[in-house]
Amino acid sequence: MLMMFEAQRQDLAETVRLMFDRKDTNIAGGNVSMKVFDETGKAYILITPSFMSETFYARLSPAQILVVDMATGEKVDGVGTVTREINMHEGAYRANPGIRTVFHAHAPESMFWATSGLEMPNVTEGTRELGRIRTLPYAPATSMALAKTVSDALAELGDRAMENVFLLNSHGVVITATDLHIAVRVLETLEWNAKIAYQQTVFIHLGLLKGYQSCGADYQPVEDEEHPAISLPNQPVVDHPAPLPKVNRVTFGG
Repeated sequence: MLMMFEAQRQDLAETVRLMFDRKDTNIAGGNVSMKVFDETGKAYILITPSFMSETFYARLSPAQILVVDMATGEKVDGVGTVTREINMHEGAYRANPGIRTVFHAHAPESMFWATSGLEMPNVTEGTRELGRIRTLPYAPATSMALAKTVSDALAELGDRAMENVFLLNSHGVVITATDLHIAVRVLETLEWNAKIAYQQTVFIHLGLLKGYQSCGADYQPVEDEEHPAISLPNQPVVDHPAPLPKVNRVTFGG
């Protein structure tokens, strides 16, 4: 007999192990969730358990991916305790119905910008689709204040919230996406951008660059610039698909 959402839970377990092995988070934490639907259209959150990294080193079985009823907040399946960070995940999902993954990590290169309270210059071609890379105001980890800060900031973005990254002051990165594997790609490209932007900052202060460079020109961050549409997978891992909001999108693999 299959577990509830077995394919997605297997996929999520494998993905967080890869995240940990690639040092995209540390042993102090990180958590990942997916919003899924059953055959009746009822929504659930699949989420990694408390102490995913500290106790289990991200070596999770599919049974350890918890199933939480989105309407009630109650765990309905899975072995383990629901992370206290779930309020941030719930707030993100409430902010936009197109958000289907919330990916929180303690990514080291990005953490430099987050702890500094700085907006990360978006200089690499692979991250241009993300637009601004903002650091949100500090709020304590697992707090309702942090959940509200993230949810409110996502709500202000409209459909851009469907693929977005925020830096959390002194806490790490939170990525929202329409698909788990898009979130992984965003995290990896963000880390490269964070390191390169830091190196450009050093060169600027050494007088070797006059300012940030991006795509063959001087970097000019613009609040309302047109960003490329983010590519979507042709066949995401879902049992019972639910439509995304109708926005201008691009698909790959199709």
